[in-house]
Amino acid sequence: MKLFLRCSLYLLSVLSLTALLAVALALQTAPAVPQPPAISAADVAKARSFLRRNDPRLGPAGELRSVQVSEAELALLLNYLSSRHPQLAARLSLQDGHALARASLALGGPFWLNASARLVQNGGLPRIEDLRLGRLPLPDWLTALLRERTLTRVAAFEEARLLRQMIKHVALEHGRVQLAYEWHADSYRRMLDSLLPAADQARLRAYSDRLVQLASKQPSPVSVVELLTPLFQLAVERTAAGQDAAAENRAVLLSLAAYASGQGLGRLVPAARGWPQPRPLEVQLYGRPDFPLHLLISAVLAAEGGGPLADAVGIYKEQADVRSGSGFSFNDIAADRAGSRLGLLAVQRPQALQRRLAAGLSEAELLPDVSDLPEYLSAAEFRQQYGGPEAPAYRAMMARIEALLDDKPLLP
Repeated sequence: MKLFLRCSLYLLSVLSLTALLAVALALQTAPAVPQPPAISAADVAKARSFLRRNDPRLGPAGELRSVQVSEAELALLLNYLSSRHPQLAARLSLQDGHALARASLALGGPFWLNASARLVQNGGLPRIEDLRLGRLPLPDWLTALLRERTLTRVAAFEEARLLRQMIKHVALEHGRVQLAYEWHADSYRRMLDSLLPAADQARLRAYSDRLVQLASKQPSPVSVVELLTPLFQLAVERTAAGQDAAAENRAVLLSLAAYASGQGLGRLVPAARGWPQPRPLEVQLYGRPDFPLHLLISAVLAAEGGGPLADAVGIYKEQADVRSGSGFSFNDIAADRAGSRLGLLAVQRPQALQRRLAAGLSEAELLPDVSDLPEYLSAAEFRQQYGGPEAPAYRAMMARIEALLDDKPLLP
């Protein structure tokens, strides 16, 4: 009996020391992958160009197609994911037949979990080899088990099941990934449905129905604040009934942005095409229909993807305006920045923002008067007066915009 106890204690001590050693080897005090730079307007332009070139809806349904993604385009995607999840950073280096993947996850305090692996071309999805957590190598049997467990969990999500059905082959080459996939007639609808779970679609339906009521009583044009206040009053009621405040706020902003754009929710939520539709009204701010779009779209982007992404989209839009003829407008940038702040407050201080907007506000409280900011600048005028986003004159104008917004914050 004593021998059994001694052996048990010895085994327990060995297992405890092994576990401590494994943790010590796996955890590190610095990330192996640094945080990427903020998403720029040029990054947004590249992403838009890639999506236009590879829009799967353009070809006939049912046929096998292929798309090539460069290492730089993959880096842009991983950069975007990092902007959504700032505690995570990842890198992928492509070689012939395999790829080297690295990721760093902040665990809090001084500790980081750094992982690396080799992704080997395997017909369908790549096979994982040489998986390491920090300095701790994992045996192949454990790597295979983790892969299967991960795929099983991921398969619980509709978008993951859809992707696994679509993707037929992944080829890893030096500098690019070649993806063969099959696009079906219902793939776009299923993809959109998967992006918004049933609970989120129900939220959107609640605010869409309220917009139907509001639009039936409002003249056209209508100020955005005349719609924003009653929608947030509904958000306060639904939050008090047990709904998640941040999710309610995101639904308000998305519903109103889709309505103000004239596109409607049906382009994002296929089910919404069968809902009662609000009477079309021109939504304005300071008598302009473009200001609500800048503000609301930036708010949605900030609430969903973080302020830097929303800012980059706003700057890209302005630079596109320079090329298309309407010119660069700093007051539009101010509306973008006000929207970014609104979107971040919607998820960072959701109930405080609900109470503030439900109580009613003026247009000047939503967006300070920016009528004296330069606008409609041609490409030549913009270059001559402001140079570009990194030039001192441009930075000074952006600082002025931030000071205007700081002077009249939505929340103290």
